[in-house]
Amino acid sequence: MSDPLRLGVAGLGTVGIGTVKIIQRHADLIARRAGRPVTITAVSARDRTKNRDADLSGFAWEEDAVALARRDDVDVFVELMGGADGVALAATKAAIDTGKDVVTANKAMLALHGQALAEAAEAKGHVIRFEAAVAGGIPVVKALTEGLAGNEIRRVMGVMNGTCNYILTRMEDAGLPYDTVFEEARQLGYLEADPNLDVGGIDAGHKLSLLASIAFGTRVAFDAVELEGIGRVSIDDIRRAADMGYRIKLLGVAQMTGRGLEQRMSPCLVPAESPLGQLQGGTNMVVIEGDSVGQIVLRGAGAGEGPTASAVMSDVIEIARGSRISTFGQPATALADPVPARATAPASYYLRMGLADKPGALAKVATVLGDEGISIDRMRQYGHADTSAPVLIVTHRTTREAVDHALARLPATGVVMGEPVALRIEAV
Repeated sequence: MSDPLRLGVAGLGTVGIGTVKIIQRHADLIARRAGRPVTITAVSARDRTKNRDADLSGFAWEEDAVALARRDDVDVFVELMGGADGVALAATKAAIDTGKDVVTANKAMLALHGQALAEAAEAKGHVIRFEAAVAGGIPVVKALTEGLAGNEIRRVMGVMNGTCNYILTRMEDAGLPYDTVFEEARQLGYLEADPNLDVGGIDAGHKLSLLASIAFGTRVAFDAVELEGIGRVSIDDIRRAADMGYRIKLLGVAQMTGRGLEQRMSPCLVPAESPLGQLQGGTNMVVIEGDSVGQIVLRGAGAGEGPTASAVMSDVIEIARGSRISTFGQPATALADPVPARATAPASYYLRMGLADKPGALAKVATVLGDEGISIDRMRQYGHADTSAPVLIVTHRTTREAVDHALARLPATGVVMGEPVALRIEAV
């Protein structure tokens, strides 16, 4: 059997300790599957005294992750610290500079710096693998770079943030308002230190931009992702969507069109009976559509110690076997600069607004919609609230541009109370 593949693990949080445990628990199995032993030489974390429920006594300890990345007895630098910049980026650059392969779970770092890091690594004949950065234990990166490599990808979409999916499904199941479930998620430790990374769609947007790069052969363009979080989704929206046979999901969609690359992460209505509509709790799901394979659906745990560490180890074993796949599925220098494009494909839209209790109020709204070429498919009015009445409109297929123009004109009617909510109804 070949010499061991020696790892340096930076970051001993949930995923880091999960990775240590897998290596310790399955050493013989990993060696057989990889064709060589996989060992940990050294580790690094902020607090050496913390009880981590794992035996770390056999590993060298580095206070500085950059020093760990530069060690001569480390073949693969495993970056599990997180953070787009700072020590994670500095240590990853140091690992590349000293001729090491890199395995990371850091979607933020790759979304912002992935192109430069990939070019630097590939120039030295080394690889960066990041299965754990997208959708936890779901092997979606390998599906795109390997299993579906013979397909022209038509569309990638999915639920890629388990916290948001937990919040939305918990609101529906328990009939609780957003603020209550948000605080519950915080108490359970589901939210990032900056909650907007989750509920604002940023975390999921990072993941979508990475998948879009692989799927469409473009440089990562996170800054071109249209982001809208779930903070404006009310319990009434969830109930009324359910009345019509839909569920609301924070849905990422990427597709290449004649106008350019569309990337959007926003709350959408999906059919309740669809795979995405049936997705509950913190589970993730990615749907990929290829010209030869058709549609495939990947579903699984999107976070957690075991699932994410499983993804880390899949990359480690791939490197141990000698696989040298380019970071984004093709050489980084060959990736095209994407032309960002807004979604132009027509879709139905869910519109929710409060109308003043005045004669002709609904007619004024209908006139504005008609002027923008938007026709009404269904309309429901619910019980009055003080001086306004909640009204729900489902449109026939139209464009987001037309919807935005109509929304901008509605305040001038004098009958719309508050800010309307518009959610796309996605065909899945």
